[in-house]
Amino acid sequence: MKRIGITGPTGAGKTTALNVLTELGAHIIDADQVYHDLLAHSAPMGDALTARFGSAILDETGQVDRKALGSVVFADPTALADLNAITHRFIIEEIDQQAAQAETDGRPAVAIDAIALIESGVGETCDAVVGILAPREIRVRRIMAREGIPEDYARKRVDAQQGDDFFRTHCTYILENQGTAEEFAQKALALFQMLIP
Repeated sequence: MKRIGITGPTGAGKTTALNVLTELGAHIIDADQVYHDLLAHSAPMGDALTARFGSAILDETGQVDRKALGSVVFADPTALADLNAITHRFIIEEIDQQAAQAETDGRPAVAIDAIALIESGVGETCDAVVGILAPREIRVRRIMAREGIPEDYARKRVDAQQGDDFFRTHCTYILENQGTAEEFAQKALALFQMLIP
């Protein structure tokens, strides 16, 4: 079973690529969703976070409060690095469990969708890492349309992410998304059919 990492900046077209992989029978693992599920349901991860950041990050029910946690870590690079070190361990464990289940189920591949695929170390566990890129202006327009946000906020989101050179340097393959959705889907299909024999 192939393990394919999918990464790239927001608005580049990862969803289209993931839809193609789904059609080819791949099991999709959304690392962001895994993180949110673990925050809500993993007592061991909650305990590890509380041990590092204290009970101020918990809500009145004893669950990790994402906003409270964010206010602690986003102003402190050391705290953010500690958060990533703690959570990435649990996320990788869950990804491995889902991948093992997908293999048991006879899936030809798993695709791991993660914006921090490379930084987290998850990319090193993949047979191939595919970076999805699109021109900056196209990405800004897509984010505005998808999320209903103003242009200045969309530009800040785009500027806060890794640049194209980062993905070109660290990915096994790059898919450029510059035409129509249909053209990009065909380009993605050609690559994924080569990766998943």
